[in-house]
Amino acid sequence: MSSRAAVPALSAEWPRGTEELAAVRNAVQAADLGPLPEWDLTDLYPGIDSPAFQDDLARSVSESRAFAERYAGRIAEIAAGPDASARLGEAVRAFEQIEDLMGRLMSYAGLVYSGDTTDETRAKFYGDTRERLTAASGDLLFFGLELNRIEDAVLDAAMAEGPLAHYRPWIEDLRREKPYQLDDRTEKLFLEKSVTSNAAWDRLFNETIAALRFSVQGERLTLEPTLNKLQDPDGAVRKEAALALGETLRANLRVFTLITNTLAKDKEISDRWRGFRDVADARHLSNRVEPEVVAALVDAVREAYPRLSHRYYRLKAKWFGVDALPYWDRNAPLPKVEQRTIPWAQARDTVLDAYATFSPDMAGIAKRFFDGGWIDAPTRPGKAPGAFAHPTVPSAHPYVLVNYQGKPRDVMTLAHELGHGVHQVLAAPNGALMAPTPLTLAETASVFGEMLTFRRLLGGTTDPTQRRAMLAAKVEDMINTVVRQIAFYSFERKVHLARAKGELTAEQINELWMSVQAESLGPAITLDAGYEPFWAYIPHFIHSPFYVYAYAFGDCLVNSLYGVYARAEPGFVERYFALLSAGGSKPYGELLKPFGLDASDPGFWQIGLGMIEGMIAELEAMETA
Repeated sequence: MSSRAAVPALSAEWPRGTEELAAVRNAVQAADLGPLPEWDLTDLYPGIDSPAFQDDLARSVSESRAFAERYAGRIAEIAAGPDASARLGEAVRAFEQIEDLMGRLMSYAGLVYSGDTTDETRAKFYGDTRERLTAASGDLLFFGLELNRIEDAVLDAAMAEGPLAHYRPWIEDLRREKPYQLDDRTEKLFLEKSVTSNAAWDRLFNETIAALRFSVQGERLTLEPTLNKLQDPDGAVRKEAALALGETLRANLRVFTLITNTLAKDKEISDRWRGFRDVADARHLSNRVEPEVVAALVDAVREAYPRLSHRYYRLKAKWFGVDALPYWDRNAPLPKVEQRTIPWAQARDTVLDAYATFSPDMAGIAKRFFDGGWIDAPTRPGKAPGAFAHPTVPSAHPYVLVNYQGKPRDVMTLAHELGHGVHQVLAAPNGALMAPTPLTLAETASVFGEMLTFRRLLGGTTDPTQRRAMLAAKVEDMINTVVRQIAFYSFERKVHLARAKGELTAEQINELWMSVQAESLGPAITLDAGYEPFWAYIPHFIHSPFYVYAYAFGDCLVNSLYGVYARAEPGFVERYFALLSAGGSKPYGELLKPFGLDASDPGFWQIGLGMIEGMIAELEAMETA
């Protein structure tokens, strides 16, 4: 989300006792990292009780109602009448302005909530805001439905020129939904019930995860610091952290199993009513990607498991002097390699320098995140785990959230999220309706930013031991992005298909998890007892089913893009900026054509997978050098 120094409206005292001690401990740890920025959300609103927020919330309700009163039931008549392009263009523009306003409100509520999901005041603020905006959205629902009921020839004529022509990409995207839309009353029911169905279960997951504590080395840690221990140089610490994760997750499996069962059933009901045939079809539609393209990606990655993950982990086990690594050593730092703690200022300079080498303009956009208070970096009790970039709305700016702990991977995460942020800034001029990027391209700038940062660091490293460690870390990141995410996708498919036949027990879900993990990781990783419930903390399964293949899509795509860049083809930077600036205004196939890339070609995925293979081969060659 966002970077920055906390503002009074967002500051909240943590509970006393264990949490207070954790806060003190985090502050001591942060001293080694230098000052860590906390985001400043005042660019959106001064505070949760501010008159500006309340006024905008009331305005979003009144303007939504006024829009419905003016246009509901009249869209077909306007489209068939005189000046259709101008009158429909005016309607779409008014709709877009309301969407931007509502997006600003909901973005602010979500960012406040992510700062501490265990705080009741923030949770209530988020929940109340979502309820009010969902109700207001009900007044706007008719618009897309009525646009989709207009005859193609009539609408095409209106979009041929004039004001409506500007919105053609959005309307054409909207019409892809036409075969799956329901009548107005059913659509409104689905929308209103979302507050007490999938949104409520999402929130329960967030608050349950945030409240969990894991006992490691006499401390009770939240999720992020515990996961960080899996990269500790001490194998005993890694093992203790892994066992603590398994123990606590297993103790809470009833809740996670109930959430998973409920959301899978909720999705099945929605898919059935809308007419989707496959469990992932709705995601493919929202991504604007053909199911056969995703299937080709999945098949290519699964076929490559032995050449990628199996091969690499066999090599890593050899480095550790064993035949197979326990699962808690999968991402362990290499033995006999000095582990560095990277201060925040150094991480910042590393990423900005890497971006500047590619394009000073890109570095300039990224620098605004640091200078403008758009990044939230420290780990805190209750803070949302992981990392993300939130685009908010075009009338504002994105925010980035990371949980920075000074590891080299944390620098890569920063580079990743800033890539998203740059993409979101460049796409914003398309407006609230066409700025959002489909997931097929949403990971492009983020993974490209990581690759730029990695290549910059690797190029400046001459020590063979450090170079091997950096190359190994990058291979692991790529395996986690490609192999692991496709395994996640396979797991989701198994869960949703099995849930369609009846409710699943925790042990049944555990078995599905272990089956895909064994297949993807291979025989050089030992999946000991305790690993079974690790599926429970993955947020993507809850918040955005089948999202995960977008990471593999993006990584393979970026590997291909980077290959074009490495050949020093003239005009690459300009074409790359054009791709990012398009947002959601053009299909991904059209945006890739200037680079000579075609994701519909089954052989396309081998380009990206081949780059990972090449890095593993380079590591193997270091063993014999």
